[in-house]
Amino acid sequence: MKSNALFLFASLLLLLNGMVHAEGECPPGMFSTNPPGTQGPISCAPIPSYAQNPGQQAPPQTPQPPPERWQDHWGAIATDAPSGSLGASINMASADSAEQAALEDCHSKHGASCKIQTSYRNQCAAMILGDKVFNVHVGLTVAEATNAGMKACTPASSNCHVYYTACSLPQRIQ
Repeated sequence: MKSNALFLFASLLLLLNGMVHAEGECPPGMFSTNPPGTQGPISCAPIPSYAQNPGQQAPPQTPQPPPERWQDHWGAIATDAPSGSLGASINMASADSAEQAALEDCHSKHGASCKIQTSYRNQCAAMILGDKVFNVHVGLTVAEATNAGMKACTPASSNCHVYYTACSLPQRIQ
């Protein structure tokens, strides 16, 4: 009787093992990692992005472009009113370097007491001269900076005109 029970138990194990092995399929959302034609237990792994689209084949992955990266640029304007000297710099890496370069440019043009009028980042600047005044304005474009400067000059002076314009715009580096 003992041997019949043992035989029955062993037969049941073989039968169950054969059923599991004979089925040979992975559950939904999984794929077999076994090479075709191999014997033994089935190994399954998740199908990439199956959880996002259950029951559907995963869509082809298109590589995403890297995020854009921009490098800031600075500019500055320095003047010495008594000598009429103008010093400027554009496309510098920092406000300090832009201001230092503008002061050096002003001094090189015989300016004795040069002062920074403005420094700007990723913008444009315009200097407007009139008979009695000058002003410096910045804006996103030369036109915007020029228009603001002319509006400020006209009520205070006559013969207002654009003396200098420049832009220090950001540069895409990736």
